[in-house]
Amino acid sequence: MKNFSLGQIGDYEIKQLRVFKTVVDCGGFSAAETRLNICRPTISIHIANLESRLNLTLCKRGRSGFSLTDEGTVIYDQTCKLLELLESFRHTIHNLSTSPSGQLNIALSDTFSLDPRCRLSEIIKEFCQQAPDVEMTTNVEHMGDMERKVLNDELDIAFIPYHRQLEGLNYIHLFTDINYLYCGRDNPLYDLSEEQLTEELLHGSRMVHAGLKPHEEVYQQLSSMHLAGTAYHYDSRIAMALSGQYICFLPESVAAPHISSGDLKAIATKSKFFSLGVAVISKKSAQPNRARDLFLKTINNVFVDAETGAPY
Repeated sequence: MKNFSLGQIGDYEIKQLRVFKTVVDCGGFSAAETRLNICRPTISIHIANLESRLNLTLCKRGRSGFSLTDEGTVIYDQTCKLLELLESFRHTIHNLSTSPSGQLNIALSDTFSLDPRCRLSEIIKEFCQQAPDVEMTTNVEHMGDMERKVLNDELDIAFIPYHRQLEGLNYIHLFTDINYLYCGRDNPLYDLSEEQLTEELLHGSRMVHAGLKPHEEVYQQLSSMHLAGTAYHYDSRIAMALSGQYICFLPESVAAPHISSGDLKAIATKSKFFSLGVAVISKKSAQPNRARDLFLKTINNVFVDAETGAPY
């Protein structure tokens, strides 16, 4: 067997490696089409060219499905490391420039994007005026995922309901929500008075909850309830409550439109409620990040006259 020399790796090879990583992450060519926004035949050409360039067979595709060869597994692991190093290099160069540039990745929990109390549009406006060269990406994600991604440098900033304090994260408190217990119009509890709503009735009703490990105040409320369903997003939780089959805790602001229409009703308001803070999290890190630091500074500027006391 002749010795094989890889030679120089250029932009084209980097592009092929990115395509290869995406195919592996998606579990196959078809699933990668949407992520890459290119058709399957083009993806196949990229992978075939990469295999030819490396003189290796990276994956098996056929009736049995997509899988990596032993060599493909090694190349995938090395590709992840290479792309991570390239991103770190790019990030460092951006932070050496005179003004913030590069990419800023932000995630928000559930309804926060349009919640006026988050003042997100105001924050973005002020930030963009100071950092017009930064490319901003925003997504809605699960709270547990956001914490993990911020700690792993996959996200720069996240807006979350506060439910615990993790070492390694900084917190900026924004505002506090009061959560009450709600039931739908078709629930047997809907027409009962506060006096008729006994602990036995409340604790016997099926409860849908967020499925997270709660902080102490929330735990005290949930621990004695009949936890019979899980729905992280508020819209899903509301739909389950509107069925008349479940009760659930919701922030006042989220429940308000359904209260006005009479489709939901707050019950046992004197005993079943808890406060839940909303915070911005970022990683405690010595690594410079001008875009992230400016965005955090902008948040503090926008909220300088707002409520500062956190309920935790």
